[in-house]
Parts: sequence; C-alpha cells; structure tokens
Amino acid sequence: MKNLDGKVSVIIPAYNEGRVIFDSLNETIRTFNDFGCDYEIILIDDGSKDNTLAQALKAAKECPRIKVKRNLVNYGKGRALKKAFRYTTGDYVVFLDADLDLHPAQAQTLFDILKLDSADVVIGSKMHPNSQVEYPFSRKVISFIYYLIIKILFGLPIHDTQTGLKLFKREVLKDVLPRIVVKKFALDLEILANIHRLGFKIAEAPIVLKQNRPFGRLGLKAMVQTGWDTLAIFYRMYILRYYDKTTVESMDISHSKARSAEES
Repeated sequence: MKNLDGKVSVIIPAYNEGRVIFDSLNETIRTFNDFGCDYEIILIDDGSKDNTLAQALKAAKECPRIKVKRNLVNYGKGRALKKAFRYTTGDYVVFLDADLDLHPAQAQTLFDILKLDSADVVIGSKMHPNSQVEYPFSRKVISFIYYLIIKILFGLPIHDTQTGLKLFKREVLKDVLPRIVVKKFALDLEILANIHRLGFKIAEAPIVLKQNRPFGRLGLKAMVQTGWDTLAIFYRMYILRYYDKTTVESMDISHSKARSAEES
C-alpha cells in the first residue's frame, strides 16, 4: 500500500475472540504501520460473553487508531458489519476476520489487484489457483458445493464468497450495505450478489489460509442457516425484486429505529 492515495478503514468483527483479539489487533497495527498508509481499525464486539471487549479496549488504550464499538447482544456478523461501517472514515474498507487465520499483510495483494484490474471490490478466495490453504478436506468439499450452488442461482463471476478478507471502495459499501437483510453467515453472499447486480467490478485474490482453531468456524446448524439464507436472498432478488424496488434512502429510514437500538 505504498503511495496509496486515501485512507483505509479496517473492520474486524469479533464474537468470543478474547483469547486472540489483543494479539490480532496488535499484529494488524504493526502490519499497517509497515504499509505506511493512513488507516484506522474499527473493532466491533458482537455481544461477546467472554473478555473480548476488555481485551479490545486494552489494545485501543495503547493505540488511538483503534475504535472499539459493541452490540449488547449477539446480533450476527451482518448487523455488526453494518454498524461498524457507520464509524468508518476511510476511502477504502477492508473486512478482516479476528482470528489471524488470514494474516492482515495479505491486504497488500488485494490493493495491488484493485489497481491492476481497475476493480471496485477484491475478495480473498480459497479457490484461487495460487492460494495456499490448510483446512479439512470436508470443508473444501462443502466450499466447492456451495460455489456450484451460488454459480447456478446468481451467476456470480467469483468462486468463493465466504473468505474473511475483502476490500471495497467506500462508495460501493455505501450503496450496498443499506440494502442488506441477512444478519449472519450468508451476509457475504448478499453483499456480493448486490454488488454484482449493481454493475460494480469484483476481482479475486489468492490467499494464504492456516486454520488456527481446532474446529471449523461453522457447525451443522450454521451451515443449514446459511443454506436457508441463500435461498432467501435468491427469493428477494429474483422473485420479490426487493433490492431493485427499495431505494437506499427508504431503507435508511426503515432501519433507523433498529440502528438507534444498536447504539451503546
């Protein structure tokens, strides 16, 4: 990100990540300091029941570039990201998982591809031919099946919607996030399907993924919910035409009460 024209906002959603969040924030700070760009980090604690908030506040006390926000209860990643975006001031926004499975240094590759491909959005992809991934074979099979389903339903020109490292130009999220309904795991798909439908250019980047936790992030219940949410997104997009009919302005008004309730 040398000679980057603009500011970067890094959004890190966290739920029960007290074991790693302090180190994760410090590593992200070190990485972006090395990049030499103007940046900020917004940590959104989504109603954690452990010491995530305390550890995040500890890191923020040591670094003023960190803003810590929270939801009083666990609303889900979708709602957490929408809330966090309201506190960003950057020209570019990076979504980054909290667990360091994906090192923040990989954001440089996404910025390089954004410039080279004249893209509006760049997403990390486990299925990119140059990616290096270490996670169970069963998860690879599930990811491939989900890719096929997404390809059939939405025709997206990408292979992996779920990897937790993504880069957006600010104006893209400003247009798309108010349209988002999904609160949890299919959020990434809903965002990217709307981005594609609105004509923004999406590119993919290789990633290095090393799963640090002994079990996967998603259990059976979460995968079933993701499946239902995926079908619901298809229904809203192609049957109800919800995303086309509803303007950004009207959605801002309809969600105002919910947004006020999230503030803490």
